[in-house]
Amino acid sequence: MPTAKRVESEFEAQYLNELTDIAAKANLVEPELYKKFNVMRGLRKPDSTGVLVGLTNIGNVHGYIMEDGQKIPEEGRLRYRGIDVEDIVDGFQADKRFGYNEVAYLLLFGTLPDTEQIRQFRGMLDICRELPEGFMENMILKAPTPDIMNSLARSVLASYSFDENPDSIEIRNVLRQCIELIARFPTFVAYGYQAKRHFYDNDSLVIHKPQTGMSTAQNFLHMLRPDSSFTELEAEPLDLARVPHARHGGGHNSTFALHVVTSTDTDTYSAMAAAVGSLKGPKHGGANIKVTGMIDNIKQGVKDWADDDEISNYLGKIINKEAFDRTGLVYGMGHAVYTNSDPRAVVLREKAQELAEAKSCLEEFNLLRAVERLTPAVFTKLKGNIKVMSPNVDLYSGFVYSMLNIPRELYTPIFAISRIAGWSAHRIEEIISGGRIMRPAYRSVSEQRPYILLQDR
Repeated sequence: MPTAKRVESEFEAQYLNELTDIAAKANLVEPELYKKFNVMRGLRKPDSTGVLVGLTNIGNVHGYIMEDGQKIPEEGRLRYRGIDVEDIVDGFQADKRFGYNEVAYLLLFGTLPDTEQIRQFRGMLDICRELPEGFMENMILKAPTPDIMNSLARSVLASYSFDENPDSIEIRNVLRQCIELIARFPTFVAYGYQAKRHFYDNDSLVIHKPQTGMSTAQNFLHMLRPDSSFTELEAEPLDLARVPHARHGGGHNSTFALHVVTSTDTDTYSAMAAAVGSLKGPKHGGANIKVTGMIDNIKQGVKDWADDDEISNYLGKIINKEAFDRTGLVYGMGHAVYTNSDPRAVVLREKAQELAEAKSCLEEFNLLRAVERLTPAVFTKLKGNIKVMSPNVDLYSGFVYSMLNIPRELYTPIFAISRIAGWSAHRIEEIISGGRIMRPAYRSVSEQRPYILLQDR
């Protein structure tokens, strides 16, 4: 179904180049003006902490304490409704259960579900997983795209047309919509990927209906793989990986985008599509793909993956913008809030090692551990920066997905499949407790000019 792309004419190309130069000059704001007017660029203070714009009961991210104006590093903590995520993970793993559904319940309703509440909530998700009649054919297969995040956003917006009451923001209606989206996100993504495989990669079109009684991770693997086969060793890490991604602060970009759009009293689908669009960005949800690409680059540039000196030298090239994408960033290292540790990385690293042992991937796992261990010293040596730096969750999430043979174009969509629970909780909280449309200020720094008649220009 992909159609041939229209080629720009020579006139179009030249004219667009000229317009690009004009637009670039017209939209440049001199950097010193931001300091002059005390503008918090990116809604961040000079010490990189976020500007406080709201309050939330849903979760908390803790990575440091402020003492006498100084940031004091601490072990990272991620809490959902006040409960430490590491304790949540320990709890459901001890019972050998899949944990994502109860985490979604906790985020939405504020308490951990009991056995009957888990059963009922799982049953509700089962009912909602299958797409409305005609949705797959008309909204996914007839408009395939190579980017699954775009396919997901379109599916979210298209859901408006299949909803008999799409605009009401009464909490009962919004809750119903959110539960449906939590259930259907994996289906949207799996079918969007199958359409991409068929129409862009010339593979057979394989569509499996979601099954009742399966966890979200099990259903996703069932819909993703042509033969529907998977093992518990594969489904369990995928479920686990989704738990620390379910929610992460109200101020990160996609959740903040959701709050901004929700504050206008618009419909659920518009707000969720905005969050998906935000998460697609490589500075946000696409970071795990960057990590995977960087590790591939290190594998090519380092002959001996067990040689710390060789790895350190290559990390130095990356930091000095001489290797990989030449941004100077070591992806998967450091975080805006966490300092001594990222609890999401701690949770996922242990499972990554267990899976690496089972999949004969320990050599690559040890390479990731070396990047984690060596980067801070290399960074300090080259930049003179003694900032505490620990691995973030992206260092290990892509590695886990790769061991599950999940295609890279699905890494960020899996993030969205996880984060939809947190987005849902934040949308409901904004409707109930927000109350005002978000309208931050921008100061104009342009000079007044007179209008010039056309014949005098």
